[in-house]
Amino acid sequence: MDIDALRSFLAFVETGSFTRAAKQVHRTQSAISMQMKKLEKNLNKTLFQKQGRLLNLSHDGQIFARYAKQLVQLHDETLQQMNTAQPSTLLRLGCPDDYAESVLPILVSLLHAYWPHLDLQITCTPSNRVKIMIDSGHLDLGIITRGSDIEEGYKLESSPGVWTHNPKFNARSKTPLPIAIFQRDCRFHQAATDGLHKQNRAFEIIACSGSASAQRGIVRSGLAIGAMAQLSIGDLTPLTCDTLPALPIVDIVLIRASSSQNPVTDVACAQLCEHYIMKTRKK
Repeated sequence: MDIDALRSFLAFVETGSFTRAAKQVHRTQSAISMQMKKLEKNLNKTLFQKQGRLLNLSHDGQIFARYAKQLVQLHDETLQQMNTAQPSTLLRLGCPDDYAESVLPILVSLLHAYWPHLDLQITCTPSNRVKIMIDSGHLDLGIITRGSDIEEGYKLESSPGVWTHNPKFNARSKTPLPIAIFQRDCRFHQAATDGLHKQNRAFEIIACSGSASAQRGIVRSGLAIGAMAQLSIGDLTPLTCDTLPALPIVDIVLIRASSSQNPVTDVACAQLCEHYIMKTRKK
C-alpha cells in the first residue's frame, strides 16, 4: 500500500479539505484526488461521501482512517529507529510569543529528553502564521491557540482569558476605555470588542498587535488595559472587574506537519503532551 497515499488520506482526515490536505503533503489537489481514487480501487471500498457541498468520510472511510494512521505511525517509527546515521535531529518549532515564557520552556526540555541529539530551531510567530508554516512545510511542530470547542492538535493545557492592567495607573476609569488587544482573528479580540459593544460602553483600541510582548508593554505603561490568556500575562495584574465582558477559555495545543521528513510522529506528539501534562500538574 502506497505510504504517500495514506499520508494524503490522513491529511484529508485532519483538515477535512483536499485543498488544505494538498498543501500539507506538498502535492496538487488533482494528485490527491488520483491517490484517493487508487486507494478506493485497491481497497474496493468507497472512502468518501458527499453531504450537500461537503465531502466527508464514508463509514468504510472512518474505519480505514484508524488503520491508515497505525500504518503510517509504524512506518515512521521504523524509519526513525533505523536511521541512526544522523548525529542530530533537526526540529523546526513554531510558537506564538504568548507562550514563550510559560509553555515553551517546558516543551523544549521535553523535546531534548526525547531526542538527546536535537538541533532545535524556534520561530516565534502568531498562531495563524504557525499553521501556515506547518502546512507549507516550513515547520515540523507548532504550539498554537485554539478555541475550546475545536478539535485540532494535541492538547497541552487550557487557559482562561483575563483582562489585565497596571494597578499603578487607572486606565480602566478612562472614557472611552483604552484597550490593547490582539488582531481580529484572535478570540479575545472578538470577545472583548463584541462584549463592550453589547454593554454600550465606549472604548478605544490603543493598539492591535499579534505580539503578546507588545500588548504587555502597552498595558504595563498604563496606556490601556489588555485582554489575553492568563498564561500570557507575565508580570501584569489580572483585572477583577464584574463590569467588563467575560473572555473565553482557550486551549493551547501541539500540531505537527504531515511530511515524512518530520521527526515528530503522531505517537511522539501524543507522548510529549502526556509528559507535559504530568509535569505541569506537579507544579
